[in-house]
Amino acid sequence: MLKSHAKFGLGQIVKHRKHPFRGVVFDVDAMFANTEEWYDAIPEDSRPSKDQPFYHLLAENENSYYVAYVSEQNLEADDTGEPVDHPDLPELFGDFENGYYPLQAQLN
Repeated sequence: MLKSHAKFGLGQIVKHRKHPFRGVVFDVDAMFANTEEWYDAIPEDSRPSKDQPFYHLLAENENSYYVAYVSEQNLEADDTGEPVDHPDLPELFGDFENGYYPLQAQLN
């Protein structure tokens, strides 16, 4: 059954449940909207259901910055209160405040 709304919002900081990275939500797909090749690259026993929100993140780990695409079931809110240091954040968001990044970019 398709969920009616996303658990996390734009500008919210989240972290992956299993892998050591966190990021800022900059887009949400109501259900899986990536390529089948991308989906098939996930080990079969770890593949998330396609019928859930998927989040585009400006992500960071100890070593790098990147864009991640993650299912809702694999994310949780980041409660550290610490900002994310991704270099692309200023293109979309204002300064970190009250645990969020306020959206500054024009949406289509």
